[in-house]
Amino acid sequence: MPSLSGGPEVRQCLLLLLPFLAAWEAGSGQLHYSIPEEAKHGTFVGRIAQDLGLELAELVPRLFRVASKDRGDLLEVNLQNGILFVNSRIDREALCGQSAECSIHLEVIVDRPLQVFHVEVEVRDINDNPPLFPMTEKTIQFHESRLLDSRFPLEGASDADIGVNALLTYKLSPSEFFFLDVQTSDDLSQSLFLVLEKSLDREENAEVKLLLAATDGGKPELTGTVQILIKVLDVNDNEPTFSQSVYKVQLLENTANGTLVIKLNASDADEGSNSEIVYSLSSDVSSTTRTKFQINSTSGEIRTKGELDYEERTSYDIHIIASDKGSPSMSGHCKISVKLVDINDNTPEISITSLSLPVQENAPLGAVIALISVSDRDSGINGQVTCSLSPHLPFKLVSTFKNYYSLVLDSALDRETTADYKVVVTARDGSSPALRATASISVEVADVNDNAPVFAQPEYTVFVKENNPPGAHIFTVSAVDADAQENALVSYSLVERRVGERLVSSYVSVHAESGKVFALQPLDHEELELLQFQVSARDAGVPALGSNVTLQVFVLDENDNTPVLLPHGAVGVGGSVSELVPRSVGSGHVVTKVRAVDADSGYNAWLSYELQPTVGMRSLFRVGLYTGEISTTRVLDEVDAPRQRLLVLVKDHGEPALTATATVLVSLVENSQAPKTSSRALVDAAGQEASLVTVNVYLIIAICAVSSLLVLTLLLYTALRCSTTPTSGACAPGKPMLVCSSAAGSWSYSQQRRQRVCSGEGPPKTDLMAFSPSLSQGPESSEERQPPLEAEHLGKT
Repeated sequence: MPSLSGGPEVRQCLLLLLPFLAAWEAGSGQLHYSIPEEAKHGTFVGRIAQDLGLELAELVPRLFRVASKDRGDLLEVNLQNGILFVNSRIDREALCGQSAECSIHLEVIVDRPLQVFHVEVEVRDINDNPPLFPMTEKTIQFHESRLLDSRFPLEGASDADIGVNALLTYKLSPSEFFFLDVQTSDDLSQSLFLVLEKSLDREENAEVKLLLAATDGGKPELTGTVQILIKVLDVNDNEPTFSQSVYKVQLLENTANGTLVIKLNASDADEGSNSEIVYSLSSDVSSTTRTKFQINSTSGEIRTKGELDYEERTSYDIHIIASDKGSPSMSGHCKISVKLVDINDNTPEISITSLSLPVQENAPLGAVIALISVSDRDSGINGQVTCSLSPHLPFKLVSTFKNYYSLVLDSALDRETTADYKVVVTARDGSSPALRATASISVEVADVNDNAPVFAQPEYTVFVKENNPPGAHIFTVSAVDADAQENALVSYSLVERRVGERLVSSYVSVHAESGKVFALQPLDHEELELLQFQVSARDAGVPALGSNVTLQVFVLDENDNTPVLLPHGAVGVGGSVSELVPRSVGSGHVVTKVRAVDADSGYNAWLSYELQPTVGMRSLFRVGLYTGEISTTRVLDEVDAPRQRLLVLVKDHGEPALTATATVLVSLVENSQAPKTSSRALVDAAGQEASLVTVNVYLIIAICAVSSLLVLTLLLYTALRCSTTPTSGACAPGKPMLVCSSAAGSWSYSQQRRQRVCSGEGPPKTDLMAFSPSLSQGPESSEERQPPLEAEHLGKT
């Protein structure tokens, strides 16, 4: 055990060098305080709140708390005044043993914002332990034949204190036969020897009593004593001797049980039984040492017999006695100093304290997620621990103090990409090969509203037949939000705007939850061919995010309008038309032309004309199927009735077809009865007929030009549509097609029609109509088969 030899000047210098003043300093991210051990409950340590720069009023709101690993509740903080005080008895020897440094490490944590401070409280040693000898009485046998200056080793006292409080000085009671010799080695350990100063004579002094006192260097000094009884023996006058008084041995801490430590070989100058040596452990050897080592009494071999652990104890002193078999027996002594060498047999230990879980995905960089501390019971490089994280994670470790780390956010989080992370912390010591330990922490990412609802496409095209029932479901919009929980709850609403003189909400409505679009009233193709509006989708986050989608609703025509006759010529009673025809006209003479229009479009507006047959007689007239022109079928005879009543049926091509009837009264007159202006009328009729032919030629040229432009447009349109990703469903943009057919021919009605888009904004949109009639040749002339484009043109006139 450590002791102090020398004069009072040396001890005074050592006392001046030891730090006894309580002080704190901020450095390396920590505060330092110093208190003596055995301080009473409530002893002031330091104004920790003031020293950390914290206001007293914010200690409770910011959840000021102190944590100490494996230190219990030795220290506490008064949240009213911010003072750190002693809460329970602190025994330095129980806390740190004989370690030169003894500190209590505290972690001070406050929230809003999160801050972590490290406080180190040094526990100073006081002289509260007196020196203790292994026993209070010790008996030593000395032969009377022992030579002067013979030495007998003594076990020194031990002091549980440290520093100057453990520096011991020894004093032997006055004796004419013995004096005390204290030897100090390089490592400041002391060896005590009782030295014979005057020859012993058993006949004069069979026993010598001595008192050995050990005094430490504390203030006040504490003393321990041992009574030494020296028994003087006779006869055998040579004791066994060792080659050296102290043997030094180094052993690895993982040395196997039964390993040879050292083999002693003492010698005795006597002969016979007086030179036979028996080895044994000294009675001063502690019970702990006896459980670790054993000695062969004959061979002097010392072997291990228990597990050696450097972390439990770093060295052992084994006192050996070599006794001969003389009568009385004589003995020699030596000490075996066993130093254990540390090996890397302890894996690092990891402790994780989670502070901020789950982590908001918009958490700032550098936000502290958890506190991590590591430790290793080994020493030197074997106890130096480094920490690392599993790669490719948005976190990093920041060292806050020795073996203390903070897990902080290193890059931005996105819950929609990764909702949680498994962070693996690996601790490695500095040995080779290194031992490692791992610990994992699951970091969940909390959602924030950073994603707006998204529609599958920016625009939808919907086709709805006119005359739909009120409240009819015409389409369903759907938007997806990548967020979670309430941030992903999508509601739909109509973006209000005006369509002409009315609001779009008077036409349609949108169900807030399902996204279903309903027509509030019957739609009329003749009034509104295209209704364009926007639907908004918004989530339930705070603040809410949204996006819009455009719906183009095409109102498809139905055959709900009958043909309407246009007034022409002399209109008689009941809406009939009267015409005068000379009997001299030839076959094919155009008498008049029936004109009609239909408010519908396409096939529904394509009109055909039929002459109702007269019962029992062959009609003198015929009507152009698509022109409505009434002309003679032959030369008129005298026998023909002077008054002819013609019924012309005007019919569209809708399903079912709608009709109208025109009555034409034709009067056959002689040439002499013709009006004076008849010649002029004939000339005008001829001019009109020539003009009509000219118009037909121009009309054919126009149709050819429009058809060519149409074909080119359709080719370009088809190429553009084919280059985009196809969209399934009847409402995909650019895909819907209504194919119509009849006995007169067939054509396709695409969404491209020439009309004004009723969206209240933007330029008119173009939509084309193309008809490809496939008509069989009939008895009528080719001039009568007017193309549907003309029919539509006439219907819209």
